Amino acid sequence: MSTPSISALSSRSGVVSPSAAASATVVADEPGIGAWRSFLHAHARITRRLDEELQAAHGLSLAEYDALLQIAHAPGRRVRMNVLAERVILSRSGITRLVDRLEAAGSVERAACSTDARGQEAVLTKAGLERLRAAATTHLDGVRRYFLDRLDAEDLAALEASLGRVSDPLGPASRSGHEGCAPDEA
Repeated sequence: MSTPSISALSSRSGVVSPSAAASATVVADEPGIGAWRSFLHAHARITRRLDEELQAAHGLSLAEYDALLQIAHAPGRRVRMNVLAERVILSRSGITRLVDRLEAAGSVERAACSTDARGQEAVLTKAGLERLRAAATTHLDGVRRYFLDRLDAEDLAALEASLGRVSDPLGPASRSGHEGCAPDEA
């Protein structure tokens, strides 16, 4: 996360090559690197704390909470696995393992697409919705304490606009189609 300083580089190896010294100086002096480091540290610390609180209170990881939330907000509380993977920013194998855990806990069921034999959907169960609702209080309380309460309205608006300019071009292209399996033709 952080860029090593010249003194840190020399204390590890005893010798600093001119190119290592130059690159460390260039990166450390690059305008905006302090903002980048602050963003990385804040994100890591907040997400770690939120994850710890969800695990302690509900036996649910932050990634599992996010997956349940994404499914809950999808039409019919069901979403194709590949769409869910994009939304929670996991690989296909990562989302498969996460859904396996949620399925074992009774929070999610898998359903085959009736219109596409290759596709599967994750479907939120009643128990999963209840688990999500219980965990939401813990999660939102943490978001409030660790993030929202530390910034004023002007800071929040500026941060939202700035981070939107960074993330929007990097996100998946918008879809015009259904995020689940295509509806059956009657």
